[in-house]
Amino acid sequence: MSKSIHPRECSIADALDLVGERWTLLAVRELSHGVRRFDQIVRNTGASRDILTARLRKLEAAGAVRREQYNAHPPRYEYHLTLAGQELGDVLLTLMKWGDRHLNPEDPPVTWQHSCGETLDPVVICAHCGEPARKGAHSPTGRGALTAD
Repeated sequence: MSKSIHPRECSIADALDLVGERWTLLAVRELSHGVRRFDQIVRNTGASRDILTARLRKLEAAGAVRREQYNAHPPRYEYHLTLAGQELGDVLLTLMKWGDRHLNPEDPPVTWQHSCGETLDPVVICAHCGEPARKGAHSPTGRGALTAD
């Protein structure tokens, strides 16, 4: 008798179904930097045209990106992040911080200056108490929470 497998329900898994591939996140990075045209996104990411097309279509279908036509003959489009896509920028900043700390500690390739004038140091905090959202400071609840099976 085989035991059926029931993966844990999780918004992380759901989000990774959309953005958990290198070219998708690099396309979002470019759009976050204000790069709008397909050829520029291809150049800056290194993605093949067919893969990038598929990733942008998936982001568009999910409501994270919208296309705007800028040329009729031939039809050409610019890509823009929606609010949902812009919120992925926070994810990219924390991913960049992790990469800077663990992969490029001596020489981060890019740093950001915050509007306060200091180098941006993104931190994930609880919106209610302002404390860091680190392991041990929170516990899972809901239908995807840990079970003792």
